[in-house]
Amino acid sequence: MDSDRSELRWGVEQRLEFIEFRLFWEGHVNRSDLMDQFGVSVNQASTDLNRYIGFAPANMVYDKSARTYVRGSAFQPQFLEPDASRYLAQLRSVAENILDREDSWIANLPSFASAPTPVRGVDPVTLRSVVGAIRRSEEIEIRYQSLSSPDPRWRWIAPHAIAFDGFRWHARAFCLTDECFKDFLLSRMIEIRGSRESGTSADDDLDWNSEVVLEVAPHPELSETQAKVIALDYGMRGGSAKIKVRRALVYYALRRLGLDTDPAARRPQDQQIVLMNAPEIGHSTPRVSAPVSGGVSG
Repeated sequence: MDSDRSELRWGVEQRLEFIEFRLFWEGHVNRSDLMDQFGVSVNQASTDLNRYIGFAPANMVYDKSARTYVRGSAFQPQFLEPDASRYLAQLRSVAENILDREDSWIANLPSFASAPTPVRGVDPVTLRSVVGAIRRSEEIEIRYQSLSSPDPRWRWIAPHAIAFDGFRWHARAFCLTDECFKDFLLSRMIEIRGSRESGTSADDDLDWNSEVVLEVAPHPELSETQAKVIALDYGMRGGSAKIKVRRALVYYALRRLGLDTDPAARRPQDQQIVLMNAPEIGHSTPRVSAPVSGGVSG
């Protein structure tokens, strides 16, 4: 069996990744799994299984009584790095109806649920217009409802990126009205009525193109055992975790981590973590501590 991965077509390699995913997470895989997931024939499924054995002969063995291939005791991933985040992301996507159960690579979904979040009303036509403007380097005229104004206003913006703050989707854009780069919530774009060539470069958005590192550590008033648990929760090494984030998204990151307020305002057991390098990232500056003109469009 040829073991040169460089000659594999994308579709074949994806199916081999699927075989490995099932072996790692489920412990077994068979022809019907491939046929159901990818719509391939019996012969193609058999070929894929044999091809996988050619690459990793110790990774699976055929169990005659169960009539399926099972994970070998010397299993070593060849096509993917087992990733808990990927597995949990599939669970969450199914729970939130983003992904159909049939499209998930997980065979036997465990009982699961996720805390509900409000459905954000992003109009698909609006999203298409924004994405199209980004691709074509265009400006678009939008009717936008900001909370700083009682009524929606028309303005020209030059979007260059899409951002997610953990709850809502934004367009990162140069605002020709305020003459600065800002974030515009896609759900607050009421109407789009025109487009034109843009003279703005995404390279000029310094906050978008620069990164800062948030260094977080367990709250100092937690007990030693509590601090160890928090360190595990956040994957801390040496007593702290370093989180890279675009400077334009620092405010959202701090808010999502509960670091946008005075740590003393809540009990240590509720606050859990503190920001160790606030002065370095300018946490005391208006740009970071609150949405303002030039940063976030309310």
